[in-house]
Amino acid sequence: MALILSEEQELLKNSTREFVKANFPVDQVRQLRDGDDELRYSRELWQQMAKLGWAGIIFPEEYGGLGLGYAELGVVLEELGRSLAAQPFLSTVLLAGNALLLGGNEEQKQQWLPQICSGEATLALAFQETGRFSPWQAETRAQASDGGFCLNGEKRFVLDGYGADQLLVLARTSGSAGDKEGLSLFLLAPDSPGLTVTPLSLLDSRNAALVNFDNVQLVGQQLVGELGQAAAILEPVFDGASAGLNAELTGTLSEAFERTLEYLKTRKQFGALIGSFQALKHRAADMFCEREHATSLTLEALRALDDRRDDAPLLVSAAKARTADVANLIGRESVQMFGGIGMTDEEDIGLYMKRARVAEMTLGDASYHRERFACLSGF
Repeated sequence: MALILSEEQELLKNSTREFVKANFPVDQVRQLRDGDDELRYSRELWQQMAKLGWAGIIFPEEYGGLGLGYAELGVVLEELGRSLAAQPFLSTVLLAGNALLLGGNEEQKQQWLPQICSGEATLALAFQETGRFSPWQAETRAQASDGGFCLNGEKRFVLDGYGADQLLVLARTSGSAGDKEGLSLFLLAPDSPGLTVTPLSLLDSRNAALVNFDNVQLVGQQLVGELGQAAAILEPVFDGASAGLNAELTGTLSEAFERTLEYLKTRKQFGALIGSFQALKHRAADMFCEREHATSLTLEALRALDDRRDDAPLLVSAAKARTADVANLIGRESVQMFGGIGMTDEEDIGLYMKRARVAEMTLGDASYHRERFACLSGF
């Protein structure tokens, strides 16, 4: 199958690009960063995008979604990545929402998925406890107590955790850190007694949170999926989220590359356009080739997920590893080619580098996914 967009996907891309240009100037990143709103994104714009159907792209029509696929959502995310638009797609749709879709009971789905699709509610998945992506290392424990559970522990870097209407929490109900077995998911409100949400700001100024649980009492109805079987739910969720993040990241690195190329064509040094310098031509050509490779792998991974192919996890890790490397390369090269002004806050290119660095590390960096690719390949 040719790695090109269908006619319908092209129409979606064009309409998304028009909306993004009208509503998400890159300077909005600075405004949200320097403002006093810890949410770090616009609820109004999120609800507008939900009305366009974007929040429900991958959810079935019975829950208010469009019943489309990751390839279509990837089109939207790529355009958002080009403008550095901060919105809770990754946290609410690809992580928490998809986990509910795959593991929740019918009552939980009927209660929350329509609200996600309509933009009425945002959810966050609290799973990370270390500085790097390692979900099975969870030590936050949910101890059986009086017909329910008592939750204690801490979660770091909870994406869009501050301001979320519900938290989907990964906790250990048996076993020890590193075991896939014995992990369970629980859905709870952020104002639950004993739960503390502290807002954090990442390098790219986006919303994250530190979440602490001090004897938080849970009832059995808050369990999502089977007890001790959360890993089986989260593995495909992480694959879908990684593929979606790749799509956003290809938009970010593509825009950074194109801005750099335009700068090479207009900036003069020693009486000549710097784009005429052979060394810079070679570096720009390398950036172009790497960008095309990352984009092709990402599109193939998205389609593999939609087709439920056996090699989808392999392709997701291949795409994440490649895209993370390319984001790192283009982020560095872009700032260097802009020169001194590229290091200043008044020039946008530095904002692209920062977002690329955060996305590069989110849900596993290149080293993590190369190792996973090797394991999935039998090495």
